[in-house]
Amino acid sequence: MKLLFTEWLKAAAVRALKTVCQTALSVIGTSALLSEVNWKAVLSASLLAGLLSLLTSAAGIPEVKKTNSLGEEISEGYDGENGL
Repeated sequence: MKLLFTEWLKAAAVRALKTVCQTALSVIGTSALLSEVNWKAVLSASLLAGLLSLLTSAAGIPEVKKTNSLGEEISEGYDGENGL
């Protein structure tokens, strides 16, 4: 279980970092000149986007394979009882 959490945490962190960078570039890109950038707005929007990314990742990350207690990969739609 610890291995699965560690794998999830790494994947979630990578996604959050990418989201933070993309948001920062988007907010910076709205300014005509680099000297006109509202850095507080860039920081605020970027951190909020990173937090939302982590919360969204809590619902599941496709990069992290789901496994059962035996370490076997679980396919989509598997309900654990009748193998569907």
